[in-house]
Amino acid sequence: MVEQRAQIEERPPKVSVVIPAFNAENTLERAVLSALNQTASVEIVIVDDASSDGTAALAETLCAQSPSAKLLRQPVNAGPAAARNRAIDESGAPWIALLDADDFMASDRIALLLARAESGEFDFLADDIYRVTEEDLLATNRRLWSDDDFGFMDVTFLEFVTGNLHGNRGQRGELGFIKPLIRRAFLETHGLRYCEELRLAEDYVFYSEALLAGAKFGLSDPYGYFAVHRARSISGQHGTRDLGALVRADRRLMRKPGLTPADTRALRTHCRRTHREWAWRRLIDAVRMRDLRQIAAFWKEPPHVLMSLAGKLAAEARLRSLRMIDRRLGSR
Repeated sequence: MVEQRAQIEERPPKVSVVIPAFNAENTLERAVLSALNQTASVEIVIVDDASSDGTAALAETLCAQSPSAKLLRQPVNAGPAAARNRAIDESGAPWIALLDADDFMASDRIALLLARAESGEFDFLADDIYRVTEEDLLATNRRLWSDDDFGFMDVTFLEFVTGNLHGNRGQRGELGFIKPLIRRAFLETHGLRYCEELRLAEDYVFYSEALLAGAKFGLSDPYGYFAVHRARSISGQHGTRDLGALVRADRRLMRKPGLTPADTRALRTHCRRTHREWAWRRLIDAVRMRDLRQIAAFWKEPPHVLMSLAGKLAAEARLRSLRMIDRRLGSR
């Protein structure tokens, strides 16, 4: 096994595996080892995003074990988009693979993707993701996109945006979570990088921009990317500013040339759903701060936002009433 690994490392890397890491000392080793154990020739670029735990020290130890791995350290926490951009800029393999620091891959996953991608047909090629927990890391019964085999599909811009609407695929089943193999030449030709303003759905916006630039995007049945669900993962948390940035990104996408009416409708639906959640967070913030001016300004919001806020407020009022009744009954 050691000899085989050495032979693989002697070959020029075909893929740069990009691993942003922030306070990931509990999971980073598993992710990095899964990248180091790939049967394809890869280089691994870990970007420590100014972690406050032992992530950077662990990354240094892991990189010392292999000449194909290196560590980049961000001077300040700048988010996953900035970390990925730096790794892309400071790596050189013709293909780029994305790996989150709390996930891991089967050893032949990248080789299987490469075998199809190098036909020249694709600029982005992804496989469906296995969604697992720490208690059952190798489970294959729950997938991101389809729990049943579908073979292969070409992903259009419309299909991609529609596949990122929460209600269409169930909870957190959006296509934006896939981790494709990306042709570096396509990014350089079109000057594409992640939007560093975004700390939420940065992949969704990046893939959308690539599709609008003409990327050939494919999705296959799983080859072995295991996304580990954690209740407190960064991807599961987002604040008011994050939602506002995503609304602005959707609006920028809607101004891009070449959109069909169906494309625009899908983007508008995505934007409206995010806008409603953003408005709700802003309202909560304003109430907590007792900012009466900000609260009054909500009447300027579009009707669909006002209706959503009214529904949420009514639901909150019902919950508070039920809690009050429970407390009174419990005190008797």
